[in-house]
Amino acid sequence: MAKKKVAAIVKIQIAAGAATAAPPVGTALGPHGINIMDFVKQYNAATEAQRGMVIPAEITIYEDRSFTFVTKTPPTPKLILQAAGLDKGSNNPRKEKAGSITMTQVREIATTKMPDVNAIDIDGAMAQVAGTARSMGIDVLAD
Repeated sequence: MAKKKVAAIVKIQIAAGAATAAPPVGTALGPHGINIMDFVKQYNAATEAQRGMVIPAEITIYEDRSFTFVTKTPPTPKLILQAAGLDKGSNNPRKEKAGSITMTQVREIATTKMPDVNAIDIDGAMAQVAGTARSMGIDVLAD
């Protein structure tokens, strides 16, 4: 079988199990001429178990208008906010703290994110997660 030629790669973040043809899905995929409802059905089926989280998808669109997609792990800030029990981070992270998470929670998030981060080991991934938390105004506490 000859390799299909890639026409575009589109990355979007959608709520798991709740994608619709409305924006952002429709506006991201419409110009490429693929069947949006086909993607929506496949994405919702693939992410149903993770309902309530935002799951990024990387969609590879081929010249024959077929497509494949890969789901990624949820964005680090969303996982941090969930662990801290917050809706959003601090408006002024240097002066005001929005909340805190423990090193155990940082390790859990780093373990979840490991397939998608460019870290050699879990300690490197933990450092990335802790840095993201600090930039959101969330303290990282020792256990």
